[in-house]
Amino acid sequence: MHESIVEPAYQLKDKRRRGVILTEWGLRKLQAARSRAELDEKDGKRYTLEEMSRMTGLAVNTLMKVYARETRVDKQTLKTCFQAFNLALEPTDYTRERSETEEDERSDSDRPAGVRMLEFPEGQVPLDSVFYVERPAIALECYRTVLQPGALIRIKAPRRMGKTSLMARVLSQAAGRGYRTVSLSFQLAEKEIFQSLDHFLQWFCANVGLGLQLANRQADYWEPIFGSQVSCKMYFERYLLAAISQPVVLGLDDVDLLFDYPELASNFFGLLRTWHEEAKNREIWQKLRLVVVHSTNLYIPLNVNKSPFNVGLPVEIPPLTSSQVQDLARWHDLDWSIEQAAQLVAFVGGNPYLVRVALYHIARGEINLEQLLQVCPTCARIYNEHLQQQLFNLQQESELSAAFAKVVRTQKPVELNVVEAFKLHSRGLVHLQGDRATVSCPLYSRYFGDRLSSNS
Repeated sequence: MHESIVEPAYQLKDKRRRGVILTEWGLRKLQAARSRAELDEKDGKRYTLEEMSRMTGLAVNTLMKVYARETRVDKQTLKTCFQAFNLALEPTDYTRERSETEEDERSDSDRPAGVRMLEFPEGQVPLDSVFYVERPAIALECYRTVLQPGALIRIKAPRRMGKTSLMARVLSQAAGRGYRTVSLSFQLAEKEIFQSLDHFLQWFCANVGLGLQLANRQADYWEPIFGSQVSCKMYFERYLLAAISQPVVLGLDDVDLLFDYPELASNFFGLLRTWHEEAKNREIWQKLRLVVVHSTNLYIPLNVNKSPFNVGLPVEIPPLTSSQVQDLARWHDLDWSIEQAAQLVAFVGGNPYLVRVALYHIARGEINLEQLLQVCPTCARIYNEHLQQQLFNLQQESELSAAFAKVVRTQKPVELNVVEAFKLHSRGLVHLQGDRATVSCPLYSRYFGDRLSSNS
């Protein structure tokens, strides 16, 4: 059965002109899939044109035409390129080359729907998004590690930096190898769950079992005489892991929510450390690979021998660089210089979420870079929800709010207590140099300056 593709109206005006070229959207989509394949199959090394030719059966010259986007090729050629990376060619991925007599510029309404498809940033960046900024060295190390028996990967960065998006890609890579994967965010747990270790571990086991599509059989394995930690371990060892023949990758997001419950956290994190150590000696535990995601350093007392935060692979996600933002700008159809990209990086501290919000609204013509840097009323509107949420959260903790107000008012790094420093850092509000803090970006300095100082 042949795929039915409805061509955009303006393309139907000239059926004599055969051949198509990739849209900017289609090129970015193909390049993103190619980069993921290079990380998975070639340890991050680029495919040569000769290798691409063997993969697709297309001539090197034809491949050069596809990627250059200057010469039309037949649609089947594009389909072949996409299929090489497990992609389906869609109408938004290609267009016909316009004749010289056609207008050089077209409004968005004249374009095929979705050719300039913008993506508002919210939550995890979709796996197939062309707007995800790949960090090849970090990703490759994670992809290699998750394949090791009993692996433990610790991903740390302030909120909105891309931790969950990276974890999703690690799990996706593992799934591509035939592994079973479960993603669990502790944001899903109600506060009552954290009040009892037994209740929490039962909730935890039930959710992992649900992710593995296994029936809840805790009644068969939960023995009060052994206690909840041993019962949890037995449930994993004798049921969840025993029922699955493949390795299991368990992604745990927002684990720092447990830091507010020190006794619970101490027991649970000690359990994770035990499982990681068990993998050194027992085959059943080698099947379990852990990806732990958190926003800040541990700020509760924890026995060094019972902590999962000093073993495994530590991963910290850095801010975006100017060159990465320049690339992102191009994906938004913005022809920016490296200096313009650097200005945005400096203004928002390289935070990926704040960068993408700015680019989204600039690409839509709602604001320009100069207005953004001046913090005009439109700028306040594009960040309004995020900034108000940050302010609301601070106002719920008077001591934390006062600590941040002190940082905002002071030009030099401010000494804070450990808990305040780590909490503010986890929210992306400050940079830390030891126990001293500075505001993470001018956007926050300008917004919170008056609002916090007047309330302090």
